[in-house]
Amino acid sequence: MNKNELIASIAAETGLTKTDSAKALDAFINSVAAALKNGDEVRLVGFGTFGVSKRAATTGRNPRTGETINIPARKVAKFKPGKALQDSVN
Repeated sequence: MNKNELIASIAAETGLTKTDSAKALDAFINSVAAALKNGDEVRLVGFGTFGVSKRAATTGRNPRTGETINIPARKVAKFKPGKALQDSVN
């Protein structure tokens, strides 16, 4: 499912227009991104938890040249599904 299909699904479920559904989805995405940027986590009971994880700096290898490269430390977004979501998938 891509973003347009998700918007259409939200519109069908809620009775909102596709434009309003797109605004709601964009607001949700922006709110989650802003919370993660501030270092917070977003918990949606029954769905899951969005959080930020720190990835340590490592060394890697360029497969083309074989030279060693340094991969800097960084923060990455993560998602842990909730029990209700996991049970509905299985």
